[in-house]
Amino acid sequence: MPTPSRSPRPRTAAQHPPRPPRRGPRPPVPPRRKPRWALRTATTLSVVVLASAGIGHAVLSGLDEDIARVDPFRDMKNRPEAGHGMNILLVGTDGREKVGRAEREEYRLGGTPCHCTDTIMIVHISEDRDRASVVSLPRDSYAETPPHTDRVSGEQHRGHPVKLNAAYAEGGPQLTVRTVEKMTRVKIDHYLEVDFTSFMKTVDVVGGVEICTDQRLKDGHTGLDLPAGRHTLRGGQALSYVRARHVDGASDLGRMRRQQQFMAALVHRATSSGILLNPMKFRDVTRAVLGSVRADEGFGTGELLDLGRAMRDFSPSSSEFTTVPIAKMGHLVKGVGSTLKWDTAKAEHIFDAIRRDQPLAAHPTREAARRVPVDPQQIRVQVENGTRTAGLGRRVDAALAATGFATTRTPANAAEQNVERTVVAYDPRWDRSAKSLAAALPGSELRAVKGQGPTLKVIAGADFVKVHKVRAQDPGQGELGVVRGDEVSCS
Repeated sequence: MPTPSRSPRPRTAAQHPPRPPRRGPRPPVPPRRKPRWALRTATTLSVVVLASAGIGHAVLSGLDEDIARVDPFRDMKNRPEAGHGMNILLVGTDGREKVGRAEREEYRLGGTPCHCTDTIMIVHISEDRDRASVVSLPRDSYAETPPHTDRVSGEQHRGHPVKLNAAYAEGGPQLTVRTVEKMTRVKIDHYLEVDFTSFMKTVDVVGGVEICTDQRLKDGHTGLDLPAGRHTLRGGQALSYVRARHVDGASDLGRMRRQQQFMAALVHRATSSGILLNPMKFRDVTRAVLGSVRADEGFGTGELLDLGRAMRDFSPSSSEFTTVPIAKMGHLVKGVGSTLKWDTAKAEHIFDAIRRDQPLAAHPTREAARRVPVDPQQIRVQVENGTRTAGLGRRVDAALAATGFATTRTPANAAEQNVERTVVAYDPRWDRSAKSLAAALPGSELRAVKGQGPTLKVIAGADFVKVHKVRAQDPGQGELGVVRGDEVSCS
């Protein structure tokens, strides 16, 4: 039987002080159809918004019927103990046969559908509905299936090694859920399967999603070709972006980072554009999603409305993303090939946080670290005091070092002592390092100096206030590689 979603803990009056009454009379709330339905949805913001518009269920009627159903929890025994919050196994499948011929050609969707999982993520919604944690599980992860029956041949199989995405081809959603639960000891509450078609429709119906890149992204396999800068991607181009594996040497891990960045941008788009507060737009988005997905019987309109309520106060900083830490790349397994071996200790830290309904990042900082193309630890910096303020050079040097830059720790006085605007002097051959350093010193002037060499120079001016935190563009760095949505979004 599917596991029902858990209701959030009731909040006290102290947590929610009474709000002033709205002006004008409220339209009548539509009559309740079933007590259980009303109990499940009446407290959600989405229902309040829709009901106050006088259309409530009229807008959402029939959405449940749009969902193709699957039973991934049938006859499952010895499952992990339930924790708090809601755990959704989000699986991205091929489905290219549903895409029209012209779009298949434009977005390089040729070939035979693989009937396997291209993307696997655990999406955890906290019990108080204030946080979403997304953990990407690499499709080439080394996994061991539990005993099962082959869904094609009917043959009984013992547990055996596979790549994680092969569990779907061998045993469908049920074996995928069982394998993930065995690897993570996280109980899955709901299963949601999204294919290329539903992904493209969703991006189009929200009006496109903005992403940023500091370098050109070109992948001949998917047709992706984006120059550096900001881009608003529509359905097909967005699909190329999240599928691209050949834009750098990071292959699948690089692709998962881009998928996380895209999800953060999609959250920002949904929460900043009023979609969740516009009944008709909300309906269009849900229909775009539900029209070509498969889900368990327990995942329907009620859960979507619950998620809509969850996102009422969401911002990019409310979401956090990570990929299971990898201990060994290219782990060879006989009969399986090259796999990714998880770092069991670090992975357990992540899954334990999900089971306990805790943030993945133990100590999130208030100030979001700005993403930069070069790791500060790789940037050597000489600081000079360009003012007559005693000790300014030492302050700037210490602040840059605390942010991670490799300062010389020997600040000096500049030749000029009346510098108004802080200067970042750099050799043009190290321009990416210079941009990374300048991001930590907003408002500073970039000054190219041919022949200066690899050491960058900061001439502190009278405008200096503080050093802003920066982090390398690669979210795989830092504690467990956890990043918040606001750290990977354009803003």
